[in-house]
Amino acid sequence: MKKVMVIGYGNELRSDDGVGKKIADTIDSWNLSNVKSLAVHQLTPELADELANVNLSIFVDATINENMVVAPLSLTNDHYHSIGHFADPRSLLALTEFLYGKSPIAWLVTVPGENFELGDRISLKAEKGITTALSKIMQILEQNNNLGITSE
Repeated sequence: MKKVMVIGYGNELRSDDGVGKKIADTIDSWNLSNVKSLAVHQLTPELADELANVNLSIFVDATINENMVVAPLSLTNDHYHSIGHFADPRSLLALTEFLYGKSPIAWLVTVPGENFELGDRISLKAEKGITTALSKIMQILEQNNNLGITSE
């Protein structure tokens, strides 16, 4: 069983919006034991099944805000409402809790971008953000090294 799940999401055909997927793919290439990394277009209810089987989840997305956010996510009862084809991380965690009676510790990492137009080029700002985000995610993983995270 993988004990950590990194979910990078966004649209790689909308330039900087694809940074979450790019980060997830990079983490996947690290071959860390007990870490599963998914690059998805959007968060869907089906992910709740996988989240119910991990201890720690890290959600990674792009943002139009100027600053990177690296913050723990807390669950509140008002986050579960109707969930369709799109969900934010808190709604997905609430759904996981609702369906399985448990949800993992969760973090949100958002990377600032400046170009969300059609295209596949990542801006310099987002590239710098990717490097910083990978470092921050590694810190989160190291803080949770009791989960048995090692290179395979």
